[in-house]
Amino acid sequence: MVKFTKRLYSLLMVSVLMLSTAACSSGNDAGEAVSQEKEVAKERNNVTFEDISQDIRGNKNPTPEQADEVNQTLNDTYLGDLYDETIPNDYSAYPYKKDVTLDVWMPANPNIPDMNKHVVQKQVEQLTGIKVNFITPPVGQEADAFTLMISSGELPDIIINPERYPGGLEAGLNDGAYQDLTDLMETHAPNYSAWRNSDETRRKTTVTDSGKLLGFYGIAPYSEWTWFGTLIKKEALEKTGLEVPTTIEEWHTFLTKSKEVGFAEPLNYGSSYGQVFTGIINGAYGVWDWTFLDANGKVAWGPAQPKAKEYLTTMQQWNKEGLLNRDWATADFNQRMASAISDKTAVMMDSPDTMWSYWKQQNDIDFVGALNPVLNKGDKSATTYKNFKRTGTTAAITTQCDDVEAAMAWLDFNYSKKGWEILNYGEYGTVHLIDENGKPYFPEDSYIYKDPEGQPVATTLLKYRMHSWPAIRDEHNSNPLIVAKGSYSGNIRKEWTENMDTSMAMPPITFTQEEASREAELGNQLSTLRGEYFAKIIMGELQVDAYDKFLSDAKKMGLDEFLSIHQAALDRYNQR
Repeated sequence: MVKFTKRLYSLLMVSVLMLSTAACSSGNDAGEAVSQEKEVAKERNNVTFEDISQDIRGNKNPTPEQADEVNQTLNDTYLGDLYDETIPNDYSAYPYKKDVTLDVWMPANPNIPDMNKHVVQKQVEQLTGIKVNFITPPVGQEADAFTLMISSGELPDIIINPERYPGGLEAGLNDGAYQDLTDLMETHAPNYSAWRNSDETRRKTTVTDSGKLLGFYGIAPYSEWTWFGTLIKKEALEKTGLEVPTTIEEWHTFLTKSKEVGFAEPLNYGSSYGQVFTGIINGAYGVWDWTFLDANGKVAWGPAQPKAKEYLTTMQQWNKEGLLNRDWATADFNQRMASAISDKTAVMMDSPDTMWSYWKQQNDIDFVGALNPVLNKGDKSATTYKNFKRTGTTAAITTQCDDVEAAMAWLDFNYSKKGWEILNYGEYGTVHLIDENGKPYFPEDSYIYKDPEGQPVATTLLKYRMHSWPAIRDEHNSNPLIVAKGSYSGNIRKEWTENMDTSMAMPPITFTQEEASREAELGNQLSTLRGEYFAKIIMGELQVDAYDKFLSDAKKMGLDEFLSIHQAALDRYNQR
């Protein structure tokens, strides 16, 4: 891996900042140092505003002057406290004291090709006084572009999705690409520090095993609802006259009946992007997609579990009976959605947010959610999906950043109360208003729902707000697909979350640089092996007994070593 040309200079910059911080904390006299710290804290919190809550809360028709007061100042006195922990609001770094422009590399969303024109980022720039130049690679070429950037040795100030670095963030640090922010966070990112430290899960998932703070993580106020599961057209339930199935046997009965009443390929099962392994059906057999925690809290590999043959036998039979979409092994997203809205499909395995858009909004198809099936009546439905309050996107500051303090201040704004409002809810007046309790909301005539350019909500949720970002994400209240008038997407996700066991879910572990390359090598090999064997068995190209050779090959390939790497990472995570 290349060494970075400005590393020495940047490390000196960091050292200057660290020495400055150390001077405040140690000094020649302990009492003097404490006094200095108090002065800094006093100065940081010495930003006060006139209380405008009476003008803004419950106001459905703000004047231009009121909208400007909200949009163009840091005044947040109208915002309520919605969560168990209070969102911090230290604005003492803004406007930033120097004229600076930060280069930020980030993959582009196809719907938002030029982030430099994004309305939210323009507002953040105005409020922080920090200009940003977004660098976005062509869509579909992100991986190659990232590799080329790293190989060139020329880095921007900030990288979004820094985990792309081979071996992850810690490897990037060791190779001299990323800054170690551990000793700088408290001083230069007071909002991020306060927010991540206000909850043990947030603290634990945003620090490395060695206790380092290497980036700004997207973190949520709560554990977000399960986002993926089984969805059934109400029409299918009505035509079959059956209740929502719960066991594998009931599912077979329901799918068979659905086919009889006209749904030619009732279960939209999988696709080329990996939904064969959703944990929905295979999870009923304990054959989870990938790694999970067994009953003893140890790492196990789903495809190697005892009931794998039972699962494969079931799916081979269902495929033979024509209960699955015929193109399940090759269909891409667009093909799946085309099939979903046709008369062939009765059941989708997808996000209710997505299907709210495709089924209900665009085609007036009502649907309900189903818990993951179980083998025996009365068993607890389960899923390996669990949100550990880590969400959105991560950002790292590189060693070639010339103004680390500015980069931290720009990112830290996202974790302030004002930043939370803007990033989740967009511009006041045109996109959101504030209710009587100080909670932002999207009115029915919001640009989110009535875009002047006619864009659908699936696009406007990215156009007028930031959906996945190094920030505090208020998914349950600010995802317009969930909170749209009449939407029941959130209800389904909430029901899934509250009624499925997640005790086997793996937390967000990290690997050492030495482990990472080996884990990736073994993981890729095992994933390919699993995909090929399972798909061929389900399609009937191999007998179910071929599973024995699959398992033998997996062990020869290094399955035990793979699991030992994960177990070591889990042990370190538990010690954080």
